Amino acid sequence: MSTPYPFTAIVGQDDLRLGLLLNAVSPAVGGVLVRGEKGTAKSTAVRALAALMPEVAVVAGCRFSCDPGAPDPACPDGPHEAGTGVSRPARTVELPVGASEDRLVGALDIERALSEGVKAFEPGLLADAHRGILYVDEVNLLHDHLVDLLLDAAAMGASYVEREGVSVRHAARFLLVGTMNPEEGELRPQLLDRFGLTVEVAASRETDLRVEVVRRRLAYDDDPAMFAARWAGEEAALRERIVAARALLPRVVLGDGVLRQIAATCAAFEVDGMRADIVMARTATALAAWAGREEVVADDVRQAALLALPHRRRRNPFDAPGLDEDKLDEALDEAADEQGGGDDDPDPDGPGGGVPPQGGGPDDGGTDAGGHDDAGDDAPGREETGSGGAPTPGGGAGEQQPVRAGEPFRTKMLSVPGLGEGAAGRRSRARTEHGRTTGSRRPEGALTKLHLAATVQAAAPHQRARGRSGRGLVVRRDDLRQATREGREGNLVLFVVDASGSMAARQRMSAVKGAVMSLLLDAYQRRDKVGLVTFRGKDAEVALPPTSSVDAAAARLESLPTGGRTPLAAGLLKAHDVLRVERLRDPSRRPLLVVVTDGRATGGVDPLALAARAGRLHASEGTASVVVDCESGFVRLGLAAQLARDLGGSAVSLDELRADSIAGLVKDITAAGRAA
Repeated sequence: MSTPYPFTAIVGQDDLRLGLLLNAVSPAVGGVLVRGEKGTAKSTAVRALAALMPEVAVVAGCRFSCDPGAPDPACPDGPHEAGTGVSRPARTVELPVGASEDRLVGALDIERALSEGVKAFEPGLLADAHRGILYVDEVNLLHDHLVDLLLDAAAMGASYVEREGVSVRHAARFLLVGTMNPEEGELRPQLLDRFGLTVEVAASRETDLRVEVVRRRLAYDDDPAMFAARWAGEEAALRERIVAARALLPRVVLGDGVLRQIAATCAAFEVDGMRADIVMARTATALAAWAGREEVVADDVRQAALLALPHRRRRNPFDAPGLDEDKLDEALDEAADEQGGGDDDPDPDGPGGGVPPQGGGPDDGGTDAGGHDDAGDDAPGREETGSGGAPTPGGGAGEQQPVRAGEPFRTKMLSVPGLGEGAAGRRSRARTEHGRTTGSRRPEGALTKLHLAATVQAAAPHQRARGRSGRGLVVRRDDLRQATREGREGNLVLFVVDASGSMAARQRMSAVKGAVMSLLLDAYQRRDKVGLVTFRGKDAEVALPPTSSVDAAAARLESLPTGGRTPLAAGLLKAHDVLRVERLRDPSRRPLLVVVTDGRATGGVDPLALAARAGRLHASEGTASVVVDCESGFVRLGLAAQLARDLGGSAVSLDELRADSIAGLVKDITAAGRAA
């Protein structure tokens, strides 16, 4: 077994260490979500925490870690008699992003259940994590069906495995710790709320700290055992402090005044539900115990808010995480004033009592749009000119400052025709592990979803030859049938956005960005990957390679400058290159091309003919497409509609994109795709 990196040897990352330690003191806090860029010791810290956790007493031989003092009466390995058990170290169980459902919840032998009536159950990771730590690295990339199972287990403290009327239940209470890189996509709000605390981590910009990180890591890699021995004293002291804080925790007093501050703070930040209040109360109590105090003070409440509220106050997926500390202080002061000035004095040593408290709120990290010179738009049908009347020499000239996106709205669903087999999502029809049953087939590998009627039908003709004499059905492996199901998949939605001078009128571009932002919001909710290609000046560029981070796409869109020529063909060809690479990387994920343009093209010889050829290239490969027609004014040239025909897709205006104004758009897209 490899020697883990010592927790006390981690340099900096005070917020991360404090969040993990508070959960070690009080598992009821509900776990922690660690958000941050790659290479910031997220995984190292989580794995190191297990060595600090107190040992767990379990029933000898129980695969489900029952407490010998209060064994689970429904334990599949039970019943157990209460008594003394054996002690073992607390477990840290890692859930791989690509794990199967059976690996998570356990596997039930359907063949033995049908033929022998025996519940032969092989426990999964949820059973292994009971009374320990369940660690999910890159939790934001976890498949939706595994997220649903985690939500159920976290909410009920138990895991249920049901297959065709045969069910097994076992306890599953664990400390949920997740790490994620926000650039790779956000979490579903339901799972986000299940994490008690959240911390933001980033690499230090101080040279001395970075040098010390490298020095310690190199020493650990050279000789892990010797490095761990150097820190054994600090590890033992920290372990003893956790035990002492756990012993003190039941005696910590949470006064009514402090409780009112917690409630007032949650109300001020308009968090949903009551979980935030409960988590803040538990966190403040744990902070007091960690500091060695028997009473919660105002500083504990403030620290608890900084840890428990940032991920709960987000109102939509494009809001930056974080907490306004000035607003937090105002809410705490108002609550104290209502109590006559409050009865809690700040602890001079700080709520951490020796562990550095969380610093300033997470950096909102807004995208710097940059400054650009204002210039006029290009006139349709002729080349753009700069302020002096000469033709604009390239993409850099003729830029206008980025404009803010208009108000987003709910869009009509756009889907890819046919039946796919991509990653689970909520957009297009696909063969999936979950959904409505549409048929059966012989299983390939382990059986996961039994089609009972088809299995019985396959076994029935052979009962006499197999010597059936009793009431039971004689079932063999060859009789088992896997249910085929139809659900929804996530797609790759590639946006190709016209950022040329013909789109640069401020009100018009604001509406265009608002429409694309609305489609991005829809993509977030439907679990799609998104990419962004823009074209202006002389060429097109990939503003954002395909990613699961819709937030990143929204940030790039907000800072998008406009102006210059309209190289429509270049934009379509650049999109073709992106899709070609993505088909090699992920052939099962089907693309949806969304072209946002007025259909005009300038620059070069016969630019409209070049754009038509590029569109037909996409159509020849069967790429589903939609053209969002941004043309405005009394005179309409219909160029976007012609482009849609070249692409083999459909055209829809900005007004028609709204869900309440275009009934039947999906049917039109599907029909166009079939005709192509």
